[in-house]
Amino acid sequence: MAAAIGSAFVTYPAPPNTGSGFLPVPAGELGRRLPRLVLGLLLCGLGIALMVGADLGLAPWDVLHQGLSERTGIPIGTGGILVGALVLLAWIPLRERVGVGTVCNVVLIGLTIDVTLLVLPDDPAMPVRVVFLLVGAFLFGPGSGYYIGVGLGPGPRDGVMTALAARGISVRAARTAIEVTVLVLGFALGGSVGIGTVLFSLTIGPNVHYFLDRLSLDQPPPRAVVTAAE
Repeated sequence: MAAAIGSAFVTYPAPPNTGSGFLPVPAGELGRRLPRLVLGLLLCGLGIALMVGADLGLAPWDVLHQGLSERTGIPIGTGGILVGALVLLAWIPLRERVGVGTVCNVVLIGLTIDVTLLVLPDDPAMPVRVVFLLVGAFLFGPGSGYYIGVGLGPGPRDGVMTALAARGISVRAARTAIEVTVLVLGFALGGSVGIGTVLFSLTIGPNVHYFLDRLSLDQPPPRAVVTAAE
């Protein structure tokens, strides 16, 4: 399976994700994989929250979430949850299967962002903001390594990219068009675009690759799978 992460398009082993129903979970593996999945998503949510607190620019989708937050008054994490749920609707015609990781991605990252922002200082000094930005961008590496590496299903935005790739559509072109669109829309709505946006785009690829190589779990043989409902 492949996942579109910032500037990277990361390939990792996972069961086929096309068809109907729920994405299979490796038999006897959920207890080992779920904690790593949750840890990875918490790290990603914490990273986004720190970048929001830095107020020096966000990743494209988070610019959109922040723009929606500015216009509607809903917390940015909650906005991300709502956008993620809407993106999942695109999975219906693409026949992508929802996995445990998909559901957790939609909910946990947004909740982590909102809770973390409650305890971060409102107007930190510039040196603190720079630290927030650097730490926040870095946390996407180990966070994605844990989350992607368990192979429990892509997030809603990644799933659209994997579905397009499976159909022979240029992922680079599709991802660029989608991320430029959400970036421009988010900026128009009041989202933060700046040096953090550039830093994230330039570092997310090598950052994720480094940790994914070290944190991925090998998939068990195809016969040893059960559906999550079981």
